[in-house]
Amino acid sequence: MTETGKIRIAKDKAELVKSLTITGGKTGAFQTYADVIVFAATLGAKHKKRVPLEGISKKEPGPIRLEQFISMGYDIVIKLLAVVETQDIKILSLTEEELETQRNQIFEEYANGGLEILQGELRGSVDYLERILLLLSYERAGKDRTNEEFDLSRFLY
Repeated sequence: MTETGKIRIAKDKAELVKSLTITGGKTGAFQTYADVIVFAATLGAKHKKRVPLEGISKKEPGPIRLEQFISMGYDIVIKLLAVVETQDIKILSLTEEELETQRNQIFEEYANGGLEILQGELRGSVDYLERILLLLSYERAGKDRTNEEFDLSRFLY
């Protein structure tokens, strides 16, 4: 069950999330864990990949307080994904804790799905930022990815 007021990260994706952020003097693609999770959730939603969390990361990065997402304006993404997934505006209720838990769970599962996609895309890559930029330019080009195998032609302009 989700912790109210926190967004959890799957234990098996914790290292990936850490490696994607700017930590310990390393250059990452994102500034904060929240940035990584929102990017992953939107990627997961775009590809309709919602994956339940099997184990929860307790250490670095542990669950992220919802206030961090709100302060960055990311709470709208959490709410939009919940409305789209449930097709019910009542999911936005601020008075029912159960609905907040459901919103957070939907967001966490899309983030987990997006992190799985990123794991595949970044496998063997040295420069994550460069690979993510290539992924974004490919997505922007609107090419249909019917063949999920590794295709070098997608990196050409």
